[in-house]
Parts: sequence; C-alpha cells; structure tokens
Amino acid sequence: MGNKTFRGGVHPFEGKDMSKDQPVKDLIPKGPLVYPVSQHIGAPAKPIVAIGDHVLRGQKIAEAGGFVSSPIFSSVSGTVKAIEPRRVPTGDMVNSIVIESDGEFKEVEFSPVDDVTKLSKEEIIERIKEGGVVGMGGAGFPTHVKLSPKEPDKIDYVIVNAAECEPYLTSDYRIMLDNTEHLVEGLKIILQLFPNAQGVFGIENNKPDCIEKLQKAVEGEPRISVCSLQTKYPQGSERHLINAVTGRSINSKMLPADAGCVVDNVETVTSIYDAVKLGMPNIERIFTVSGDAVRSPGNFRFKMGTSFQELLDAAGGCITEPEKMIAGGTMMGFAIFDLNVPAGKTHSALLCFSKDEVAAAEAQQTACINCGRCVEICPELLVPSRLAKFSDKNKPEEFERWHGMECVECGSCSFICPAKRPLAQSIKDMKKDILAARRKK
Repeated sequence: MGNKTFRGGVHPFEGKDMSKDQPVKDLIPKGPLVYPVSQHIGAPAKPIVAIGDHVLRGQKIAEAGGFVSSPIFSSVSGTVKAIEPRRVPTGDMVNSIVIESDGEFKEVEFSPVDDVTKLSKEEIIERIKEGGVVGMGGAGFPTHVKLSPKEPDKIDYVIVNAAECEPYLTSDYRIMLDNTEHLVEGLKIILQLFPNAQGVFGIENNKPDCIEKLQKAVEGEPRISVCSLQTKYPQGSERHLINAVTGRSINSKMLPADAGCVVDNVETVTSIYDAVKLGMPNIERIFTVSGDAVRSPGNFRFKMGTSFQELLDAAGGCITEPEKMIAGGTMMGFAIFDLNVPAGKTHSALLCFSKDEVAAAEAQQTACINCGRCVEICPELLVPSRLAKFSDKNKPEEFERWHGMECVECGSCSFICPAKRPLAQSIKDMKKDILAARRKK
C-alpha cells in the first residue's frame, strides 16, 4: 500500500538532520521559573498560591478557571516570589506565577495506578483534567474537553498525529524512538474511552525507523495500526491528517468528532499516560533547539517555566548573532524578539537562523504574476492570491464569499509564491478582523 496523503501541499527544506540523532538531555533550570496562567485555549487558570509560599514539584499552583481551562503545576520545589504580569513568547503580558527553585526538586506524592484498564471512563477523564494535559502540538486545547465528545460511541478513529511535518522539529521523533512503550500505552488509555474506535499512528515516511519501531510495538494489538504518510507539508494539519488517514473531510465549522475522529499529538498522548498511569501532572516536555545559528542543535526535556534563553544556552548558544529567532516551526511558528520569556505546555522548539529569509523576500516582492502556484498547492482548494487581494483592499464580504475562513493558515501559499508576496499573512489579518467583528455582534 502506498503512503497516504492529501491534495496539495509543499516540500520545504526539512532540516531535521541537525537534531534528530541527538538524544534527549534533561535540563536543570538555573533561573526563576515563570508560569503564565494562560497556557491553553479557554479561561485562564486561577492562582491558588501566595507570595512567600513554599511549593513542591508537581504541586498545583493554579486551578482551572472553567470547563474549558486547565490547571498549572510547579515543575520545581521552591518559593513563590511574585504573581504578576510577565511577557510571554507572543509578546503579550500575561499574569504569571514566579517561583525561585531551591534546587532540591522535592515532589508531592503522585498517585500511580496499577491497572489502568480497571479505571472507569469518568476516572480517566478526571485524571487527565487534574493532570493539566492540553494539546501540546501548539493548539493548547484542554485534552479532557477534546476527549469528552457528546457521542463517544460515534468515534471511529483515534489518530495520533506523529507526522511532525514542520521543518527542523524533532522532539516527537525522539519520543517515538525513546519512549515508544509509553506512547502506545497512552493511546490504549484513550481507546478505553471510545469502544468502537481504531487507534492509528500517522507517521510521515521520512521516519522509517519510527514506523518500524511502532509497528513492532503494536503487533498483536487488534485495535492499533501504523499508517505511513507521504512526507509533505502540512501533513500534520488536523484536517489533512484526518483526510489522509480516513478519507473523511471536515471544514472550519466542524470538529474532528463530527467526522468520527479524535486527533492528539505525540507529546499529548505521552502526557496522558503520565497523568493517568503515573499520576504525574504536566510539568515537563521535550523541546528542540535548532537552526544554522545554533552551536549544538539538540533535544531537551525542560521543566515548565524555563526560559527560552536557558534552552538556547543548553544547546551551546549561537555561533553567530541570529537575524531570525522562531518559537515553533518555520512554517507556522512565530518570530520572537526576546529570549527571556518562559517556555510552557505548547512550546516545542526554538529555531535560530543566521539570515532572515522572510525579510529578504519582502525586499524582492513584486506584483502577482497570476501563475496559479498558490492555487495548485493549497490543501483547502482555495485561491490564496485572490483572498490576499480581498484582504489588502478590505473587502470582507468578498473574502468570505470566496471561502477565506476555510484557510488553515499553513503558509504554503507564501512559501511557493515566486512573487514573494506574504499571502498567508494577508489572509490571517482578514480572518482576525472578521472574527473580531463577529464577536462584537
């Protein structure tokens, strides 16, 4: 059987060889740990500690602020030094809990489970909720909400997004190789919630070692399979992963559950295992530091709240002053200007580059030449050049009439455009304006 995929997409330089063969190193934080109370979609968490309190590693320091929310836990033992607005990677100021580590890492007593198969569905969901597990592929949607659809018996597929299609990122790759057992066990826990579902690992075929190892790990598991995917961006996009694996389609007005699917990222699935089986909350994750400006690209397990600067220092710093620093991947990540910001649940990478190719492209920008390349590669079958034009001319009605709200903001159109036009950014701007107008109404 051939490798499954979707229509459209692009093939950017992968850059994974820089870090993929580097084993995960545990990073011990040196400076204070900063925990923003908004590390997820939904209501911010509410601090339940006060300045001067001594806390333990794994202790809850902020409780969920609503149903669509998630608690925050201390990743170290130490003293609460401040509760105040701090800058986060996006540049926003967010209320945060600042803890000075005592270097001892004394833990609360976790509550592991001997046999997870004896847990009820309600108990599993509660342990995921109380573990502070959210979508760690970047979205940050509280996982206990995602795993509580209205009609769980209609879920046919639980898909583990193991594509890791973003260039340079290799944290999921290392988890698949180094933590295979926990990854499979995490999927089996999810399958307990959906009795009619099949579990599928969707992996791009540029990771043959991961495909082989997971296939061996699921031998004899009648409900779990491994699906080899064509290496192509944005193969890991939720909509296009569902389409590639199942042939089903969803749009902007649908949830994956509407197509009988649940999709979770590799790191999220292992965090589910930690929360349900081990009773350990979401207090650490794997992170890639890479790019041509980085001295020793690699993968690191960091304590939540560690600064981006410390993560870069762990990779040996930069060999030259980077012109561009990106939180996340090169396609959907965002540029950052300050490394003294905390890394949290939704942060998977820091990329540093000696040249700012985006800025260079802006200087070469020309008028649209009507070549149609953006149309050919758009995974949503849109006309990006036309949508960008509607955005630039502030025509929201025309933008919506041409289905602009279906854009997944993958950036493929900007990548392929020979005129170097920032098509994706123009489309994003118009989508934000339209959504803001809807909220006002």
